[in-house]
Amino acid sequence: MEFLSAIVHFSLRNRAVIIVATVLLLFLGVRAALRLPIDAVPDVTNVQVQVITASPALSPTEIEQYVTIPVERAMSGIPGVSEVRSLSKYGVSVVTVVFRDDMQLYLARQLVSERMREAEAAVPKEYGQPELGPISSGLGEIYQFVVRGEGRTLMELEETLDWYIGPQLRAVPGIVEVNSFGGENREYQVVLDPGRLQASGFSVREVIEALSRSNRNAGGGYIEHAREQIVIGTTGLIRSLEDLRSVVVGATLQGVPVTIAHIGEARFGPKLRRGAATMDGQGEVAIGVSMMLIGENSRTVTQAVKAKLDALRPSLPPGVRIEPFYDRAALVDRTISTVLRNLAEGAALVILVLFLLLRDVRAGLIVASTIPLAMLGAVLVMDARGASGNLMSLGAIDFGLIVDGAVIIVENAVRRLGEARLARGAALSADERRQVVSDATMEVRGATVFGEAIIAIVYLPILALQGIEGKLFQPMALTVLYALGTAFVLSLTLVPVLCSILLRPSATEHEGALFSRLQRAYARLLDQSERSGRRRAITLSLGVLILAMGVGVGSRLGAEFVPQLDEGDLLLEVRRLPGVALSESVEVDLRMQRALLQIPEVAHAVARAGSPELANDPMGIEQSDVYLMLKPRSEWRSGLTKAALGAEISELLEKEVPEAAVALSQPIQMRTNELIAGVRSDVAAMVYGPDLD
Repeated sequence: MEFLSAIVHFSLRNRAVIIVATVLLLFLGVRAALRLPIDAVPDVTNVQVQVITASPALSPTEIEQYVTIPVERAMSGIPGVSEVRSLSKYGVSVVTVVFRDDMQLYLARQLVSERMREAEAAVPKEYGQPELGPISSGLGEIYQFVVRGEGRTLMELEETLDWYIGPQLRAVPGIVEVNSFGGENREYQVVLDPGRLQASGFSVREVIEALSRSNRNAGGGYIEHAREQIVIGTTGLIRSLEDLRSVVVGATLQGVPVTIAHIGEARFGPKLRRGAATMDGQGEVAIGVSMMLIGENSRTVTQAVKAKLDALRPSLPPGVRIEPFYDRAALVDRTISTVLRNLAEGAALVILVLFLLLRDVRAGLIVASTIPLAMLGAVLVMDARGASGNLMSLGAIDFGLIVDGAVIIVENAVRRLGEARLARGAALSADERRQVVSDATMEVRGATVFGEAIIAIVYLPILALQGIEGKLFQPMALTVLYALGTAFVLSLTLVPVLCSILLRPSATEHEGALFSRLQRAYARLLDQSERSGRRRAITLSLGVLILAMGVGVGSRLGAEFVPQLDEGDLLLEVRRLPGVALSESVEVDLRMQRALLQIPEVAHAVARAGSPELANDPMGIEQSDVYLMLKPRSEWRSGLTKAALGAEISELLEKEVPEAAVALSQPIQMRTNELIAGVRSDVAAMVYGPDLD
């Protein structure tokens, strides 16, 4: 206690120092808050590295045999690995290497990169090239948009996305990749005529070798002539369909050249597709997905992406439009507004209660000032540690805990100053006010410090949690401890200083009529408790009865690991029978979207079937993710809840698309589930065995 007393005395003797330190805390805290990474929920994705191999011509069984198993074997035995899992779909293999939580992500990627040469050697070149997935997480898909335009083919839309929009978005700080869904990738295609090929006497392999030889440039050094240097080389790179048609495969016995035009047709055509995208039941579109680097500020990065897209729009090809349908910043803004509203309501409630009890607005303002300052102190420590802010870490703080010590000190200072003013019969001098405030602070500070220590100790076991639980709840516990620590320091420094400067003791009792009534009611309650002590059997029986009733009611209450965050929008996970054609998947998605748009609360419906270009989210052609963009709550039907809306959607789809199984989820919830466990559901059963049958 002598140490605490010394801090209080130092603060009151050096009030200017404390005020300057507080202003510095305010400045540094605001600056840290502006650059603090903000997201809606904690990122619970484990430390993992994906190895993705695209091989559009192979079936899932062949992908498993020729690609997935060799890559898994190459990744086995890496230090710190806790799990290696894989998924083999048509045309794509994804091997996920999961590390222990204490492993640094970039070290994990380096260890996997060292095994990539072994993996590349194990996979035949004609079956694909293994590559590392992007440095992103379950919360990485921060901004998604549709590229479409009247009179534009899917091939043209895909070219605009891949060759113009994507490269510029990748230059945005914080964006690690721009993935694409749907559209058609343009490629040069040679369609051979079997009859003409046989008549020419050439094989398919010879045609392939001729195309490979012809589609390259070669350098021949340089020569000097007339004091000039002339570079020598051959230009053979194919630049047009005419160049492709002119490629010489060989010659006839008579020496007549045989070109591609003689044995087949050269044309532009779409690459084999692993997926498609549709919107609002109006047809196929191309979708761009902006993926954020792990640890970045999603709100800041999203705003930068939107600014870049706004700058790109005037230079897009005529008729091409960029229409966003998923914006993480909207969810983050709602989270921030919730935290700020809690902060404002907490401060207002403290001021109101203290005014009612103490009849002193200044006292209420002194206590209320500790709320934003304690929060800024917590944010300052979070920024120094590289932590992020979210609804769990910032929104779970109890402001009553933060102001507890300040309330007791200010209330006691008001009381002691009033008593000293009445005893003296005149106004107190500045030195006398400082001494009274110092005595009032130390009178209660010693007792309240134990209460604050108990509150802090309650949060310490949370810091021992591991895995998903630790990533989810540790940020909350740490933020509360940071705020409590800052509030404790403020209660010994700033609060006594402000009390000595701002509080003006009145010549009357500071306690109002409300506080007097509460005191009389408490005295009567004490009298009743004294009588209860003489009837112990009745008192104990009543207590046991209340306890039993509480246990009975509590046992029937539902329980969940953590309340589900309302992300604002919905996501439908759609599954059809395996083996369904891509065209049929697109048709089902279009029918589903047209049905969903009949619901007044649905603004847009966007479906992603199959896998994207970079298959970090591998799905079969029979699977679709349907994003439902909902209108603002103010435009919903009266009394409609989100649960009731979900039930209405399920009932409608069961009638309109009975051939598809639909599960209701949310974008972040679905993506996080998949990255953590490899499955999208909350509960999954894994069946192992050597024989699939």
